Amino acid sequence: MITINDPTVLAEVSVAVDAYEVALMTNDIEAMDALFWHSPSTVRYGAGDAQYGIDEIREFRKTRAGGSPQRKVIRRSVATFGSHFAATNIEFMREDSQAIGRQSQTWTKFPEGWRVVSAHVSLTKGGA
Repeated sequence: MITINDPTVLAEVSVAVDAYEVALMTNDIEAMDALFWHSPSTVRYGAGDAQYGIDEIREFRKTRAGGSPQRKVIRRSVATFGSHFAATNIEFMREDSQAIGRQSQTWTKFPEGWRVVSAHVSLTKGGA
């Protein structure tokens, strides 16, 4: 039987999600890189782009002028399944738009810690 939403695992994942949000908003490329699984199997779909593998994700981060647009998280959901798998979802608003954005991330716990193995970001119509 799989334990869903064990409080200890939820707390671990929440720390990682918080660290990712801080890194994203401060354009801390090294911290963001550390939170992604270093594998060719890692996938990131952005609002207008897609990267397959950690190398493409790194290149995207390096060439993104000014980093991510600033945003405010307005809703967050974290669900854990066992002690090594989690799904997180947030809704956000960019500072320069009224459009709602959505971010889904799949996290897996490796020996080195929690890492994003898949990510998807989208914006509601008119928010691109």
